[in-house]
Amino acid sequence: MKPFLLLATRAEDEAADAEYQAFLDYGGLAPEQLRRVRMESGSLGEVDLDDYSGIITGGGPFNFSDPPVLKSPVQRRVESEIFALLDEVVERDFPFFGACYGVGTLGAHRGAEIDRTFGEPPGPVAVELQPAAADDPLLAGMPQSFAAYVGHKEAVRKLSDDAVLLASSAGCPVQMFRVKQNLYATQFHPELDFPGIKLRIQVYRSYGYFPADEAEAVTERSRAVEVTHPMRILRNFVDRYARG
Repeated sequence: MKPFLLLATRAEDEAADAEYQAFLDYGGLAPEQLRRVRMESGSLGEVDLDDYSGIITGGGPFNFSDPPVLKSPVQRRVESEIFALLDEVVERDFPFFGACYGVGTLGAHRGAEIDRTFGEPPGPVAVELQPAAADDPLLAGMPQSFAAYVGHKEAVRKLSDDAVLLASSAGCPVQMFRVKQNLYATQFHPELDFPGIKLRIQVYRSYGYFPADEAEAVTERSRAVEVTHPMRILRNFVDRYARG
């Protein structure tokens, strides 16, 4: 099969490497089947989509809703490069899966309204599938309601007209959407299990997602709910689009 391309933006090595391993593990991929580009450390360069089965984006500390004057040169470069790539991805309806930051990238590219109205602190939430999810192949085998890990400062307040809402939660109306037939984004993290979110709580405890002195309480809240279903979505994406 052709490899998938992971566009990563985490500058913290421990979190970045754990994210990559999680996508390998829950996507059922070998290292040679998932090429990672750490965009925060250098330019993406030219990407030939025909070399890949699909594109995956992970999460990270960048926010599209940040005022332009507060965005670093690195953040502005990353946004520009991802938008340029999405021009071709959307035109071709090329397989794309964006987790967390992917909501910002794909959503903003399509003209969604993104702000901090529906931010959620790190931890588990109950995600509810919407009617359009009934016949979506990435959600095959998923229960109507399931627990997933989140942690984000911004979210989609209003979807673009070409997007289909697939899942919501009480605190965040847009937890998953699709554009065309093959472009997906989730606000929750389908790659995260408890060890994964525990690590991120420690790494990002001073990044403003929650009061730093509450890290242990946030960790225990995350431990209290079993999260097992979202990983199926990631595996469904890989199985559907892996190609020779």
